[in-house]
Parts: sequence; structure tokens; C-alpha cells
Amino acid sequence: MTAPAARPRPAPSPSGLTTHVLDIARGRPASGVRVELFRVEGGDRRKLAEAVTNADGRTDAPLTGHGGLHPGTYALTFHIAPYFAGFEGAPAVPFLDLVTLRFTLSDPSGHCHVPLLITPWSYSTYRGG
Repeated sequence: MTAPAARPRPAPSPSGLTTHVLDIARGRPASGVRVELFRVEGGDRRKLAEAVTNADGRTDAPLTGHGGLHPGTYALTFHIAPYFAGFEGAPAVPFLDLVTLRFTLSDPSGHCHVPLLITPWSYSTYRGG
């Protein structure tokens, strides 16, 4: 008698906070960018997580898993000057060094995705799902 085939596990439900960084000047993911997540309360910031983007421009895991976020204000800080250092066409003195995005979550129970699109001279972001 043969054992029943193993059922595939359902994919985990997307939750927590994720990000990725896209180098739109070169049309590719930005790997090796250090990312920090802070909780902002009043004038204080408390670091919750730190990661480095992988070859796909994403962190290997969510910056916080389900239940790790609460309603409130957060900041993602991206260290982009080291990423652009030495690239042909990048300014010798970086125009942008740290990019900090402050955002407020009223219902953090689901998944929140905050991508960063960068060039040596500009950036853009949006809230993804």
C-alpha cells in the first residue's frame, strides 16, 4: 500500500511590512541597499528592524511579520548613496544619501508593501498591497 501524496501547503497569507528598491535609472532591482524600519512616537524613533536588499531588490523576509505592527507612524530609511557609489554617471558627491519615508498605518492587520524607486537624483514611492 502506498502512502497518500502529500498535500501542498497553502502559501502563507501576506502580512506584515515588505519593501523593495528598484533602480529606475538602470532598469533593474537595487541589490545591497540597507533598509531600516523605525516606529515613530512623538519626537522619538525606535528601530524595529534592519535588512539589506537581495539580488531582486527585496528583503529576504518581511521587515515585520503579522502582528508586528500596530496603528501608528513608521519610518523606512534607505541608505542609497553607497548603492550608487562608483556607478558610471552617478555624481561624485551623492545628491541623495538617506531616503526616509514616514507613513502612518491605521489598520496594520493586512499586508503593507512600500517600494522605493530611485535614481541618483530622485525617488518615488507608493503604497502597494
